Amino acid sequence: MQPLKGITVVTLEHAIAAPFATRQLADLGARVIKIERPGSGDFARGYDQRVRGLASHFVWTNRSKESLTLDVKHPQAAKVLERLVLEKADVVVQNLAPGAAARLGMGYDQLSARKPGLIVCDISGYGDDPVNPGPYRDKKAYDLLIQSEAGFVSVTGTPDEPCKAGPSIADIAAGMYAYTNILAALMQRSQTGRGQRIDISMLESLAEWTSYPLYYAFDGAAPPPRTGASHATIYPYGPFPAGDGGTVMLGLQNEREWLSFCEKVLQQPALATDPRFTANFKRVAERAALRQIIVDAFASLTVAQVVERLEAAQIANAQVNTMAEVWAHPQLQARGRWTEVGSPQGPLPAMLPPGSWDTGPRMDPVPALGQHTDAILAELGYGAAEIAALHAAQAV
Repeated sequence: MQPLKGITVVTLEHAIAAPFATRQLADLGARVIKIERPGSGDFARGYDQRVRGLASHFVWTNRSKESLTLDVKHPQAAKVLERLVLEKADVVVQNLAPGAAARLGMGYDQLSARKPGLIVCDISGYGDDPVNPGPYRDKKAYDLLIQSEAGFVSVTGTPDEPCKAGPSIADIAAGMYAYTNILAALMQRSQTGRGQRIDISMLESLAEWTSYPLYYAFDGAAPPPRTGASHATIYPYGPFPAGDGGTVMLGLQNEREWLSFCEKVLQQPALATDPRFTANFKRVAERAALRQIIVDAFASLTVAQVVERLEAAQIANAQVNTMAEVWAHPQLQARGRWTEVGSPQGPLPAMLPPGSWDTGPRMDPVPALGQHTDAILAELGYGAAEIAALHAAQAV
């Protein structure tokens, strides 16, 4: 049995943070009912058309969900939403603007008075605490902006230019904390019978992930410098060119590895005792000189030859794979990490979520907009004539 089988999640979500959290709940077997705007739906549906006409973000974060279209500002649709939550939901998740869910009657205080066991997870850019709202509560919060506010951009990139992360890391961080907090709240409810409100802030989520640079810069110290793909405080650690034009990514963690690197990879054993390089902090300080030594040593070697030496020396290394190479990654293939999910455009490849359990994850289709509207309404007791009337009124 999937761990969350029998749990129902109703979600007023868009973009990435909330959809990523609820997709993971669906992976574990939860029933996730996604409320979407009639006609357009989650605006992430329109981000691109790269997956056979579907949006890449949407395909990634919305499999195994049911799509129910509701104009939540329409009185008849608002009644449907209220009934759905009170009659079916164990968890409500939303990442509307702060205060918007409460205006729709979907705030925790409003709902918990009528359904004490309900868990409500509110996701926002800067947090939505009525007691301590903070000066940023109502600021718009997109992924790039939160990466900037959390300091992530300031320590990412090259010395000449800061850089954001390629994936939506602030959204992903918030989605992960929403997911884990909901799981903890379900465990607590199983013991107490009561639900709770969960307030997830994108800023706080990514600031937690940025806490190593924060501590590095503790008490007025300088932050770690931006070093591109290299490590700011460990050296050698990062990309190095080989003689055939390719790049090898390698990393050393301790002095034993440094000795082996000098002897077996660079084939310059005397370098290990060079006073410039006899501790990591010294190698970091002299990284320019050490880099040139490494580049010169690799200049006559191909990538394959460098990797062969690194493997013989038991030095960590990796290829800098393209997206196409990740699709074909031999380790992912060997571990059977790819499957298929359905979609409005037919079967699509999908990666199994990390982790494993006996029954396996739920991997159901990506829904078409409003695909489950009539079935859910019928489940709530609406007859065919009533459903037709709701459509006619453009409430659904």
